[in-house]
Amino acid sequence: MASELAALDTPLIGRFLEISLFAPDIQESLAFYESLGFQQARVGEVWPYAYAVLTDGRLFIGLHAQRIQLPTLTFVLPDLRRSIHELESVGVEFEAVDLSDDSFNQAAFKDPTGQLVNLLEARTFSPPQLEQPHFESTCGYFLEYGVPARDADAARAFWEPLGFVGLAESVLPFPKLELTSDHLDLAFYRSRAFRQPVIAFEDDHMRERLARLRERGLKLSDEMPDSLDEAQNAVVIAPEGTRLLLLQSQERDLF
Repeated sequence: MASELAALDTPLIGRFLEISLFAPDIQESLAFYESLGFQQARVGEVWPYAYAVLTDGRLFIGLHAQRIQLPTLTFVLPDLRRSIHELESVGVEFEAVDLSDDSFNQAAFKDPTGQLVNLLEARTFSPPQLEQPHFESTCGYFLEYGVPARDADAARAFWEPLGFVGLAESVLPFPKLELTSDHLDLAFYRSRAFRQPVIAFEDDHMRERLARLRERGLKLSDEMPDSLDEAQNAVVIAPEGTRLLLLQSQERDLF
């Protein structure tokens, strides 16, 4: 147990910053997330293009006007130059590394599922001062970042040395392997119903939340496993194409 806590306290990959998304029309995407209750954060001038960040106090979504692979997990690793070799020693193979003295240092790699990960030397925004540190958007409680994976065990073996802790595999409401860290939970979905990563939320009364979204004219999709009841679960597709998976909460074993 102590080793697991140490992994949570000092993740080798750094601190989670945001889920980075390519948004061709940032204003449209910004208005969409704000309509769901997300709030804007103050961004810096690191990127030479339009950039916005939204949060519910737990999840941070970065909207980028410049084309990037969609979506990308971004972490902050202050001593990036020194950490490169340590990450390579645990199996990370970098696809791009920019450590020049006259640029914002960053590096990128992919995990066994093809999920792109970006490491930055510093933050690119300041979290807003919220009345409540963590609140729920209209989507519910941010549960996890879900990634379709044919070989979830390979993904687990890759992410655990980086500071994530694997949990017992779940079979309900669909098979998935969950990993937790200090600020982000990952889940590798063993379901062919998911064709791309999703941002998953949950709530004990998701049926009522979905009804309110329908009343507002929001289109809900059924791009999810057949095991999920459409009356209590749905997928919302953001303007830039991001899938938001809205789930009825499941009972979980405490032991």
